[in-house]
Amino acid sequence: MAYQFQFGSVFAGFDQLLWGAWLTVVLSAAGIALGLALGILGGWGRAQGPRWLAWTIAVYVELIRNTPFLVQLFLVFFGLPSLGIRMSAGSAALLTLTINTGAYCTEIIRAGIEAVPRGQIEAGRALGLTRFHVFRFLILFPALRTVYPALASQFTLMMLATSVVSQISAEELTFAANFMQSRTFRSFEIYAVVTVMYLVLALAFRGFFRGIHWLAFERGR
Repeated sequence: MAYQFQFGSVFAGFDQLLWGAWLTVVLSAAGIALGLALGILGGWGRAQGPRWLAWTIAVYVELIRNTPFLVQLFLVFFGLPSLGIRMSAGSAALLTLTINTGAYCTEIIRAGIEAVPRGQIEAGRALGLTRFHVFRFLILFPALRTVYPALASQFTLMMLATSVVSQISAEELTFAANFMQSRTFRSFEIYAVVTVMYLVLALAFRGFFRGIHWLAFERGR
């Protein structure tokens, strides 16, 4: 029996998919900002912090990088209520994305910090700069410039990973697709359209990060 494609029902509810795509962008942007901030702190702690802090951060990084994101998500959403900590699906999704992204960013930024020439740091201290200013102007900026391609790739992967949070009913693109599929039963058509939408989002993210790279590191050189 030949399958008949029917995209009409998909495009009839296309506004739901667009709203889900927008929520994916919002969730990704928040996760990127918070994860990057956590990664900068973690990268500094691993590269230049006291030994006890470096070891603590190393345990956190290894724990996150060697366990599935879905299990981390379930632990936050289903596990924390056992300890009396309850949060909405959206909050749990954002918290898990931040913790997960922060671990990967920590390792990426640590590598960038360790690539900064030692003489550059000593020169800043010789000029009387405080440790904060040395880190801000002589370490962080060159480190981010070095590892920016890796960070941009990680952020794009994180955006795609937001599809997993639909498992706890956090609203984003995949959740919207699942909702439509449960009512139209046009699985192929819906997920084919969603695949294209994720592809467009990924390309848009890559283009956005290329623009940021030019503005931050290339313009005026």
